[in-house]
Amino acid sequence: MEGYQTVSDPAADPASSDNVRDLSDIPSVEVISRAAVMLMSAAAERLGLADPDPDESPRRDLDEARRLITALAGLVTASVEYLGPHAGPLREGLQSLQRAFREGSAFPDEPGAGPGEKYTGPVY
Repeated sequence: MEGYQTVSDPAADPASSDNVRDLSDIPSVEVISRAAVMLMSAAAERLGLADPDPDESPRRDLDEARRLITALAGLVTASVEYLGPHAGPLREGLQSLQRAFREGSAFPDEPGAGPGEKYTGPVY
C-alpha cells in the first residue's frame, strides 16, 4: 500500500519518512477499514459509478466488479465483530454496491446469488 512499509528505515528515504507509518503501529480496525474502502472504490469504478452514465463507462466490467464485491462481502462479514462503529457504514456501502450491480446487470442474478450474497444474505 502506498504510504506504508513493514520496516521503518528513515535512512532509506529520509524525505518520505514523515509520511510513512510502520504497519505494526496501525490498529487492525484501520487496516481492515482501509482495505474495505479500497475494495469499495475499485468495485464502484468497475460498475461505472464514477461516470455520468454508468452504462457507457469505459471502465465498466461487471465480472471484475463481481469479484471485488464478493471479496468485500467476505472481508466485512468476517471482521464485523471487530469493526465497531465502522461496521454499519461498511455494510451500507456493500449493500449499495450489490444493488448497483443488480441494477446494472442485463440479466440480474436471483436474490441470494448476486456478488457476495453467499456471505451477506440476499440483497433486494
